Amino acid sequence: MPARIGFDNEKYLAEQSAEILNRIEQFGDKLFLEFGGKLIYDYHAARVLPGYDPNVKMRLLQKLADKVDIILCIYAGAIEHKKIRADFGISYDADALKLIDDLREWGIDVTAVVITRFEEQPSAIQFRNKLERRGFTVYTHKTTRGYPNNIEMIVSEEGYGANPYIATTRPIVVVTGPGPGSGKLATALSQLYHERQRGVRAGYAKFETFPIWNLPLKHPVNVAYEAATADLRDFNMIDSHHLDAYNEKTVNYNRDVEAFPLLRRIIEKITGEPSPYKSPTDMGVNRAGFGIVDDEAVQAAAIQEIIRRYFRYATEYALGLIDQGTVERAELLMVEIGAKPEDRPVVLPARRAAVEAERRGKGNEGIFCGAALELADGTIITGMNSTMMHSSAALILNAAKHLAGIPPAIDLLPKSIIEALTFFKRDVLEGKRLSLDLEEALIALSISAAANPAAQAAVEKLKELRGCDVHTTHIPAPGDEAGMRKLGLNLTCDPGFASRYLFMS
Repeated sequence: MPARIGFDNEKYLAEQSAEILNRIEQFGDKLFLEFGGKLIYDYHAARVLPGYDPNVKMRLLQKLADKVDIILCIYAGAIEHKKIRADFGISYDADALKLIDDLREWGIDVTAVVITRFEEQPSAIQFRNKLERRGFTVYTHKTTRGYPNNIEMIVSEEGYGANPYIATTRPIVVVTGPGPGSGKLATALSQLYHERQRGVRAGYAKFETFPIWNLPLKHPVNVAYEAATADLRDFNMIDSHHLDAYNEKTVNYNRDVEAFPLLRRIIEKITGEPSPYKSPTDMGVNRAGFGIVDDEAVQAAAIQEIIRRYFRYATEYALGLIDQGTVERAELLMVEIGAKPEDRPVVLPARRAAVEAERRGKGNEGIFCGAALELADGTIITGMNSTMMHSSAALILNAAKHLAGIPPAIDLLPKSIIEALTFFKRDVLEGKRLSLDLEEALIALSISAAANPAAQAAVEKLKELRGCDVHTTHIPAPGDEAGMRKLGLNLTCDPGFASRYLFMS
């Protein structure tokens, strides 16, 4: 049975683009539009709003391409500390470079890159040099003097005025960046200050997706946003400013609600006019709620995302990346909506596969691993580890065989290929772990497909796995995780380790 569609992209595009154009008319000459969340490949939104195109924002920008300049911000500290974007497994600076490439593929160029809160960090300097030597315009902004309390200092030549002016020519300036804390707001307000000093009637707004202001506070989609930002300790709340101004309940998140009075004062100081916004909800451009066409499907998907986030945080805690409080926060949100980890359909089958591996005496290094995948029609496929391959590799081969109608007893990988790879890993690379991870198994499968029609049929079915849910009983090795990501699978895992080795390459 195909997944139910809960979101209408075309309706959303029409609503969101009309609202953006209305904001330009409201201010006159120029709109600085801060993009909250991911500009491209917004997989969180795609998971909680089934049917949502993860690149729908880019489709919107293409519609407005002749009206848009783009400023890309990245926090110098994120570069220096090699902060990782979890959905791609790459650092924020690499993600910034990827975003520039992705935008080019959509026919949109980045006007400028801004390194924010720059304090001569060596890695940030290297990042700037790399871009400048490839012909990009790069600016550096230091921490704004006087922020957050001294409005007179902030809105002065010593505050926003100390930042270099970034020349833009189009009426919409999208200010974006990889992840939260990238300095988008400060950059947008700095530009607003400079434009107003030049006599340009410019304004500010924030492009938002989550939380969705016109859904209930405890709607699973909004709770899923809280789960996604549990490490930041964000939480949703009723927008008290909106309630006071309009006697209407809307949902926003704590940092925007708390910061709004200060932000409104800064904007009024910059423009010399009363702010057109009475609340952070007013300030946001967010029509996502109007794109929901099946609330039941959306709620079910959001609950699954909350469970996914719990597993992710439990894994990151096991790896030493986050504190226990984040895991507890995610668990509390899961309990709050009446869910438990086993409500993810692939969890129990994966654990049963691990038990079966132990019963059969299969495994590697005395560790027995299981994995499970749910196909689009609801069929559950499982795999287990062995001395030949990881459970993730066995799982994907089993799933491809099922989709291609190949009997389980038929081997897709000839013994000769596995032996050749084992020899290469052991005797040439001098490796210690000889069983095939998923990436290695996929390469072996593609080689086998040249001479084996069954393997070729399995290869052709791999693309049908995109978007499927997977769970493993152990934290995947790098090659397993990378293979899952490339296949477009939604992976979770129990926070156990599949190897006794501490170093994984």
